[in-house]
Amino acid sequence: MRFYVVDAFTGQAFAGNPAGVVVLEGDVDAAWMQQVASEMKHSETAFVRKSSTTTSLRWFTPATEVDLCGHATIAATQVLGGTQTYETRSGILQCTKREDGWIEMDFPVDEPRETQEDVSHILADEDVKPLYVGRAKENLFVELETREQVARATPNLSELKSTWTGRMIITASGEGGETGDNTDFVSRFFGPGVGVDEDPVTGSAHCALAPYWARKLGRKQLQGHQISQRGGIVKTELDNDRVRISGRAVTVVSGELHV
Repeated sequence: MRFYVVDAFTGQAFAGNPAGVVVLEGDVDAAWMQQVASEMKHSETAFVRKSSTTTSLRWFTPATEVDLCGHATIAATQVLGGTQTYETRSGILQCTKREDGWIEMDFPVDEPRETQEDVSHILADEDVKPLYVGRAKENLFVELETREQVARATPNLSELKSTWTGRMIITASGEGGETGDNTDFVSRFFGPGVGVDEDPVTGSAHCALAPYWARKLGRKQLQGHQISQRGGIVKTELDNDRVRISGRAVTVVSGELHV
C-alpha cells in the first residue's frame, strides 16, 4: 500500500502539521489501522479507501480513532487531488484542491456554548484570567486576553487529560501582531486525552473557532494563525451551519507500506 507524509496548513516543508496518509487496498480492520498510526507517530494518520462509488476516510491518533480531523483531510486531498467526497464518522465531507494550491474543506459548525467553569487548574497561570470559557462538541474552549498569553501558555496536561475529553482550544484576538499581519485570531490546541499533547495546526478546532470569532468580529471570512512551534495559517468562511476551512499543503514523503 502507498503511504505519504504531508505537511498541512503550510506552503513550505517542515512547517504546519504533518499527517500520515495511507491509501488502502482491500479491507483492513481498525486494530491494524491503529497500529500503523501508532507506528507513524503523527498526531493523525488518515486512511483512505476508494471504490467505484465511494471514498471512505478514517482518522487515527497514535492512541485512538477520532470523529473529525481537518489537517489529515487536507493531507488526504493533497494526495488524491481534485474534489473528493468522503464518507466519515462525521458524515459526508467534501474537500477540493483548487488551482491556486489551496485546499478547501466543508465541515459542520461546532459553535461552543458558554459554561463559565473554572479552568484555572488547567491553565496553571495565576496572571491569566479567561475572557470566555465554554465547550464545543469535544473540546474545552477558552478565550484569553492577548495573543501573547496564548503564545506563552503551558497548560497542566495531567489536569487537562483527566477533565472531560482531555482536549482544549485556547484563543485570543489577532491584534498586536506584526505589521501587515492579516490574522484575525490566534489559537493553540492541546489534546492529551487523545494522545496529542499539543497539535501543531488543528483544522477541526476551527469548526468552533470560526463561528465564535465570526460572531465577535461581525465577519464571515476570517484568517486564523495557530501559533504552535511549527505554526500554520487557516482561512475560514462561515456558511450557516457549515464552515469552509482552507489551507495549503506540501507532500514531503511517499513510499510503500510493506506490512
